Amino acid sequence: MRYRLVIFDWDGTLMDSEARIVQCMQAAGREVGLGELGREQVRDIIGLGLPEAIDRLCPGISETQSRQLRECYSRHFVAADRTPMRFFPGVEAGIQRLRRNPLQRLAVATGKSRRGLDRAFSSNGSGAWFHASRTADETRSKPHPQMLAELLEELDIEAAEALMVGDTEYDLEMAKALGMDRAAVTYGVHSVDRLMRSQPACVAERFDDLIDWLHDADKPSEQKAHE
Repeated sequence: MRYRLVIFDWDGTLMDSEARIVQCMQAAGREVGLGELGREQVRDIIGLGLPEAIDRLCPGISETQSRQLRECYSRHFVAADRTPMRFFPGVEAGIQRLRRNPLQRLAVATGKSRRGLDRAFSSNGSGAWFHASRTADETRSKPHPQMLAELLEELDIEAAEALMVGDTEYDLEMAKALGMDRAAVTYGVHSVDRLMRSQPACVAERFDDLIDWLHDADKPSEQKAHE
């Protein structure tokens, strides 16, 4: 088996949450007096932990404003969570396909908070899909590789046996720092050109394409040669 562990980013890779994140951050910015935060600016910070995202989005703001923005964003996002978000096409079937292999482990590495990820897990039962997860408030935010290192240690798997799947350079760069293979999905927030700088082993336009690539990677070499 090529990969004993497949680690997924959440927002923009599994969950189609970009629009909600942007809307909630823009609403929070207006509420704390920062004006209209640009859509592309907000899209760029998706995947980072919330404090790191705000530092990048609003450099130079005071600690009080930063705290107010975090609190307002969280409040808007929790309120919006009353309307469930959807997984990207192919995610649910693709994850179930991976779960048929009892030797392969699945995990999540996300910029969300633990409370936010657990809320997402409980809303759709997806927590049962994964053997482990790490959130940005439990460890260091992407692109630092610490959350991946912790997952590897918890599951007793070497970096060479794992794959990180994400839609941002933050996902791919933290895997690259550990010498871990990475796969980019292009339907998320960062451009293909930006993703390619991290030299992904796979670039998938759809989640189904990623699952097919993983399935092909597990085929014996002699089988591939005869296809």
